[in-house]
Amino acid sequence: MVLNPKGGCGKSTLATNLASYYALSGQPVKLVDFDLQSSSLDWLAVRPEGAARIGACKVQGEELLLPHGNGYLIMDVPAGLHGKELKRHLKLAQSVIIPVLPSPMDIRATARFIAELLLMGRVSRQRTRIAVVANRVREHTRIYHALERFLGSLKIPFLTSLRDSQNYIRAAELGVGIFELPTSMVERDLQQWQPLLEWLASRDSMPLKEKK
Repeated sequence: MVLNPKGGCGKSTLATNLASYYALSGQPVKLVDFDLQSSSLDWLAVRPEGAARIGACKVQGEELLLPHGNGYLIMDVPAGLHGKELKRHLKLAQSVIIPVLPSPMDIRATARFIAELLLMGRVSRQRTRIAVVANRVREHTRIYHALERFLGSLKIPFLTSLRDSQNYIRAAELGVGIFELPTSMVERDLQQWQPLLEWLASRDSMPLKEKK
């Protein structure tokens, strides 16, 4: 699940690129978009024929119709979730990625949001694991270094920084992920994604089992 309290932080970009990565591995992948803007489903609608298959998972009313079998479910969640709504969505996820932009308002909003998350039972009992990613960064700027210090001070994993790259825009226009663009074009971006993908593949992103 990709979560953030603020809009425009790149949740759909992370969700669609994760779906693309797992689809390329040959695993069954479903993409669910809880956001009314449906950015992830719009991306899926222009996905080219012959590309690695990604399915859409339906939301009926407020209920998610979970697919049967194994595979990956990537969830793109709207901004502004708090309280009971946030708890309801967290029940669906074993791993949560929080993208954060390098701006003072985003840093402050994320600090409050993470404080709320850490008090929730599923997170405090590590039934849902959370981690943060710096998104759309421009290195060697003052605000990026401020964001780096902030994310490094949190009590949750700070996985990686994804640069502000036109490659994400090119991929979105084509209905693909950066993993499906020519390697020579996206080599630096792929390197930045590696820590995030390694965390998702590790036991650190998996929920602890409840003690009986």
